Amino acid sequence: MPPVVEQLSLGPIATNCYVVRADAGAAEAVVVDPSGDAAEINLVLERMGARCSAILITHGHWDHLLGVADLAERTGAPVYMAEGERGLLEGPGFTPAEISLRPYAPDVLLEGGESIEAAGLTFDVLSVPGHSPAHLAYQSDGSLFSGDVLFAGSVGRTDLPGADWDTLADSIRSLVEAYPPETIVYSGHGPVTTLGVELERNPFLAHLRADRHA
Repeated sequence: MPPVVEQLSLGPIATNCYVVRADAGAAEAVVVDPSGDAAEINLVLERMGARCSAILITHGHWDHLLGVADLAERTGAPVYMAEGERGLLEGPGFTPAEISLRPYAPDVLLEGGESIEAAGLTFDVLSVPGHSPAHLAYQSDGSLFSGDVLFAGSVGRTDLPGADWDTLADSIRSLVEAYPPETIVYSGHGPVTTLGVELERNPFLAHLRADRHA
């Protein structure tokens, strides 16, 4: 059974945060990318009657990190993050001057290939660089939390420091090849989609469509 997912659009550029539970009555939840005021996330958790048992970060861009320190301190939940981008949370480097981002040391450092057990769920940790050098995605029972790698109708930017289009394209290819088309994609911005819909319609994935028909 796929997890129950609540999508929150938080912060100054409407970044998606996800509260993920094994079922609608679960007493524990995982928060993916606490991207805004932790108080808002806590209100959602309280409404659900759920405790945050883990915080998963897809990548180190500031808009995905805004609530990490506050949420971790309020809940005691461990923070999981790519080792290659820990410095962006421990000492933010590309945060706009008008944005206040509290540094925080992640508890568990990842590279991709690991498996995380939390809140009655199992998350496969996937290395999907391209938008950022050590970007991660998390997959749990047909649900893919893709961060800023893949969106509905678009893909992550590659004009940022450490980004690369060819690397991003290879990462998306790896997702399409590893998971079935009905896999639900929970992106870092915008609405929910599926791998199949994006493979069929996303203008940035024309190279993948061409490869399949070659």
